[in-house]
Amino acid sequence: MKKVSVLAATSLLLFFGCSKSVADKETPEAETEQSLNGTRRCVSYEVLQAKLQEDPSLQRRMNEIESFTARYINERTVAGRLGTDGIMTIPVYVNVLYNTAAENVSDAQIQSQIAVLNEDFAAGNADYNLTSTYANLKSGDIKIRFVLEGTFRKQTNVTSWGTNDAMKKTAQGGLNPTNPTTSLNLWVCNLSNSILGYAQFPGGSSATDGVVIDNNAFGRGSFPLYADFNKGRTATHEVGHWLNLRHIWGDRRCGDDLVGDTPAHDGANYGCPAAGHASKCAGKPVEMTMNYMDYTNDACMYMFTSGQAARMQATYAVGGPRASLR
Repeated sequence: MKKVSVLAATSLLLFFGCSKSVADKETPEAETEQSLNGTRRCVSYEVLQAKLQEDPSLQRRMNEIESFTARYINERTVAGRLGTDGIMTIPVYVNVLYNTAAENVSDAQIQSQIAVLNEDFAAGNADYNLTSTYANLKSGDIKIRFVLEGTFRKQTNVTSWGTNDAMKKTAQGGLNPTNPTTSLNLWVCNLSNSILGYAQFPGGSSATDGVVIDNNAFGRGSFPLYADFNKGRTATHEVGHWLNLRHIWGDRRCGDDLVGDTPAHDGANYGCPAAGHASKCAGKPVEMTMNYMDYTNDACMYMFTSGQAARMQATYAVGGPRASLR
């Protein structure tokens, strides 16, 4: 079990990018073949540096958010802004940017992604099958629900998008977010350099707030999706970041993800590791490779912990960085 450190949070990344180790997309046939051995990896250091240079006050806001989160988790005296049923309902706007008709994801594909988010954040996903090692750490229903409020589509001359947030800006060919302080915006587009998606943590500008996901890693079902990332878990992972979760390995060897009930990890896990995979960190704990905040394939990640749930809930508690969601 790791010690939750507020100070340690200041050294962690604000933005997280997940990428697939496959070549840029050419044809649907090539995508399927190349993604069979695809992996997720972080490409966000440059993004963090750019954001810190753009906004010198960002580090201060990050520190303040971590202080609030630690206080909420330790004392639980800050009331959450929930409905009468205890459920936090988050409105979602999906912004689809496409160059070709194949990139214009369908309403059915969008609905499939909303369904995955609701299942995963309610611990109602059918593939949940936790080993006895972590049977007592399942978060249960996190009491977060996602409701599609609207879909915006735009055909563009841009063939692929990077991590400079251009897809979030109408003036740069993208689409501005809708009600970003009270809603979650998802941008779906063809991302360059094998990127699967990236998220903005609490504390960033509302003008760019939200999550970006590659169109071939969005949703589940009989759609043109990468074979290893075809169950909608890229969005689950990235929305976790949007709600202030770090990668489970703390973005360094045996690092701190600021959650008390997750085991120390050597680093990211890829593919589908065998059950009982042990860390080389102190105590050699069994790594939680099935956690949504690892880098395993969609089919092999299926849980948050109670500690992660509390950290996410702190974001929309009164006084939290996302309290304006409701």
